Parts: sequence; C-alpha cells; structure tokens
Amino acid sequence: MSNTIDFYFDFSSPYGYLASTRIEAIAERYDRSVTWHPILLGAIFKVSGQAPLTTYPLKGDYAIHDFSRAAREYNTPYNHPDPFPISTVAAARACCWIKASNETAVVATLAPFIHATLKAYYVDGRNIGDAEEVLSIAESIGLDKHALAQGLADQTIKDALKNAVNQAIERGIFGSPTMVVDSELFWGSDRLEQIERWLSRGGW
Repeated sequence: MSNTIDFYFDFSSPYGYLASTRIEAIAERYDRSVTWHPILLGAIFKVSGQAPLTTYPLKGDYAIHDFSRAAREYNTPYNHPDPFPISTVAAARACCWIKASNETAVVATLAPFIHATLKAYYVDGRNIGDAEEVLSIAESIGLDKHALAQGLADQTIKDALKNAVNQAIERGIFGSPTMVVDSELFWGSDRLEQIERWLSRGGW
C-alpha cells in the first residue's frame, strides 16, 4: 500500500484549486504525503469526448455559480477568473521542470509554486496562461526565472509533460481533480470527505 495521495489537476480547474487547499491537511492526518500531477484537460478531453464544463448550455451557468458557493462553504478565497478557461501549458511545464531538477531545494518548491500559481489565478486574477506571469510567480517564491524560462522551451520538459498526460490517461484520469488513494480513483473536490472516510477505515 502506498503512503501517498496522487493529486491530478489542471490549473484551469476551479474544483482542482478548491481541492488543492484541503488535500494536504487530509493527507497529514493519516500520515500520507501528496504527490502532485499537473495535467492538461484539453488533451484528455480529446480522448474522453468532453469539453470544458462552462461551455455546456445551462450546466455551464450552474457550474460558475457552484464554484463560488463551494469556495464559500470552506471559506476559501475565490474570484471567478477572466479569462476562463485558459491554456495552462506553461504552468504545467514549470512543474515538470521543478520535478526534474537535480537540486533538492528546487524540487521542494513544487507545492509552494502550485499553491502560488493557483492563488494568482483564482484570488488575484492574474492570467497564468501568460508564460511571463508564470515566470513572475516562480521568481516570487525564489526560483530562477531565467533558468525556468529556458526550461519551458526545452524539448525534454515538453516531452515530460506530454508523457505525464499520457500516463494519466492510461491510469484512467479523465477530470480535475482526481485523487488516487490505495489504487482507488476519487474524482471531484466533493470526494474529499469520502477520501477521508476511506483513509480512516482502511478502505471498503
């Protein structure tokens, strides 16, 4: 049995953002750690035949309302971003670059970078679809902006993200957030309480 919780998310997923603010506390209560897996829903939607939630008639309006309501339930700061949705390739590649680093101090910035980037988009209204914004966020948490800029253009990093998305698809990941606990997939921020029950009971 793994002692990790795999957390799959797209930076352009409000529910992914909301779950990201709570998953670490849940993991800590059960002596687990969170392994972060940024994905690209656009690539996954090509396989699943889905589309961004807000593009569906009726359902889209409900979703926008629910994003804010869900945030209020847990007192999580949230301002529905504009533009939305956006491409999150730069932010996801930045995560791949951080993971691939040979420096422990850089690898340790992965979670802080993810949280800072999500906050920038969902609280501060910054367009993280712009690579320059991503670089600025990275610099604000102590990363080398110029080294990261080179990394975002590096074919090895581009391939790493592509492989990560393909591996997620092979694992059955189709939405954000999806958490994998003891080989069980839990999709959606509304499954966090169920995950906690799973952890407390040892599964069922």
